Amino acid sequence: MSVKIEDYYSRETFKKMKGFADDRETPFVVIDTNIIAQAYDELVGNFPFAKIYYAVKANPATEITELLRAKGSNFDIASIYELDKVLATGVEPTRISYGNTIKKAKDIRYFYEKGVRLFATDSEADLRNIAKAAPGSKIYVRILSEGSTTADWPLSRKFGCQPDMALDLLILARQLGLEPYGVSFHVGSQQRDIDVWDAVIAKVKVIFERLREEDGIVLKMINMGGGFPANYMTKTNSLEIYAQEIIRFLKEDFGDELPEIILEPGRSLIANAGILVSEVVLVARKSRTAVERWVYTDVGKFSGLIETMDEAIKFPIWTEKKGELEEVVIAGPTCDSADIMYENYKYGLPLNLASGDRLYWFSTGAYTTSYSAVEFNGFPPLKAYYIS
Repeated sequence: MSVKIEDYYSRETFKKMKGFADDRETPFVVIDTNIIAQAYDELVGNFPFAKIYYAVKANPATEITELLRAKGSNFDIASIYELDKVLATGVEPTRISYGNTIKKAKDIRYFYEKGVRLFATDSEADLRNIAKAAPGSKIYVRILSEGSTTADWPLSRKFGCQPDMALDLLILARQLGLEPYGVSFHVGSQQRDIDVWDAVIAKVKVIFERLREEDGIVLKMINMGGGFPANYMTKTNSLEIYAQEIIRFLKEDFGDELPEIILEPGRSLIANAGILVSEVVLVARKSRTAVERWVYTDVGKFSGLIETMDEAIKFPIWTEKKGELEEVVIAGPTCDSADIMYENYKYGLPLNLASGDRLYWFSTGAYTTSYSAVEFNGFPPLKAYYIS
């Protein structure tokens, strides 16, 4: 399988990024912030009525936060550490939500004291903590959604609750002096099946209607999370098609008077902006008659490529070497047998690939620097450079 540059970057953009990378020691990721700006504009253009809350966990770099702040984005925050980093760039607390449903009471208080008033929840214990530590705040309850089999990186099992529990929590929120504000869901990261949104939006509609008719609670917001695709090995529909279908689902259930809609993109905004550059350390075979070569590179699961776990995310890999391709196993440099990125999914790399050659991993702007280990085997965290 030969990766074509033009399927991922314009020739001009790739030339600029590769030129920047050529005289720097690997491994590192280089991120073009122009691509992020274009992706943000595309998202706003396709969902002009929605509020964008960038999922900071995808890449918390100050360069990205400052860019998105200037473009009017809001921010979805997972911890007090992300909060401090984002606030330090001048983002107002009114543009922040605490989207993590698993949080300490003292951290809730910290967010509240900093001015944040929008909180996610999916359990009674967490809701009661919010009522004590962040009185009067707006609450949205995350529900479980389908799609774990059709998303490359499923998220549903750990987060969310069944719709009947969501009803109970939103009623309890009012009793505790909080504002029952809305419902959220996440269909899974890199979700390929657009119909999954249809099913979960229908669940949300039932929650809205039952609370209004049975309890006099009028919800105001739907947080649809992320799930929009990046450009990896397996092709997906365009964002425009996702938007057309999802808007149709919303209008079928809610009519033309939509509630406030929140989107929480991470991967779809920044993945395509990054190229991770690594160097081949060794090329080896396991026996004299082994068919497959093992390609060991100086980046692996513990230095930014954890999403290759179970070979879930399949990054496009390009090299300057040309010639006949042969299937390979691709592994990282650490003394851990789990540090194998691709063994079952067969990548083809040139037969003349050798130690010292470079591999360019496309669409690696998201979840690489933020997943990189601090010092496993003594290797430093993945370096990152931001260019425009």
